[in-house]
Amino acid sequence: MARPSVLIAPLNWGLGHATRCVPVIREYHAKGYRVVIAADGDALCWLQHEFPDMGTIAFPGFRIGYSSSGSQLFAMMRQLPKIIAGVVREHRRLKTIIRQENIQTVISDNRFGLWNKQTKSIYITHQLLIRAPYRWMEPILRRIHLWIIRHYDECWIPDVEGTDNLSGDLSHKYPLPPNARFIGWLSRFPMREKAASKKNYTNLCLISGPEPHRILFEQSMIERFKNDAELTLIVTGQPGLRAPLRSIGNIDLVPDISSGELQTYLLETPRIFCRSGYTTLMDLKVLGRSATLFSTPGQPEQEYLAELHKK
Repeated sequence: MARPSVLIAPLNWGLGHATRCVPVIREYHAKGYRVVIAADGDALCWLQHEFPDMGTIAFPGFRIGYSSSGSQLFAMMRQLPKIIAGVVREHRRLKTIIRQENIQTVISDNRFGLWNKQTKSIYITHQLLIRAPYRWMEPILRRIHLWIIRHYDECWIPDVEGTDNLSGDLSHKYPLPPNARFIGWLSRFPMREKAASKKNYTNLCLISGPEPHRILFEQSMIERFKNDAELTLIVTGQPGLRAPLRSIGNIDLVPDISSGELQTYLLETPRIFCRSGYTTLMDLKVLGRSATLFSTPGQPEQEYLAELHKK
């Protein structure tokens, strides 16, 4: 009999959705499934590098422009027709991919339109409650999100129940939808094979997020450490950029490093500086590390998570 096929498709808004799909991909591969990875942009580039022997499909989502300062609310509202059109477009294209690749299971990490009645459709999210700049908006956004979730057979929440949870109100404030369940934290770590560290850095800065905030965060970390006597490694979060390591004083900058190398530096570097994205929090949790967190300006979810884990 032919092996069953699973399509795994993360959202390309930063690398977090792609990296937290790593344990899902590994699990289905270990169970004998033929895994097809569908993504676009940096997410696709990173996953192709992580899984060079697996089939991949360029599956474009919708491009969102972000404001360089202040709330992203009005930037999102202006692009709402574009978002809706993008969801409809990816929903239609999924039908073609299912037919061409003979897919039995579809796993969507926060891509709204990837459900289909002919397959088992699974949706991954940690935001049953979507934080908004104005609290009156949150019930509206929650109802819309629940409407999307109901189209899927299952909703997987990458967190745990109880006081040790990481998402706080985002997935624990309200009762779960009937098709939802907690599946534990999703992290590409720990890796079985650790890579040897090339230098003993004091500071590790992990740059992530959408432009222009990625480059603004990178620049702020360079300013912070450029005159520091201690060694600093800045991973700029650009997996598609094939550029050699460059140095500014005692700062080394590299576009991306392997998961094995990153695990080594996360475990061995005394001080870590990073965004308060949920996937980063899961990675820190499973490795038992703490970090100085910086929320992306105008992103209420990251602002909430940074404040929640401040202690």
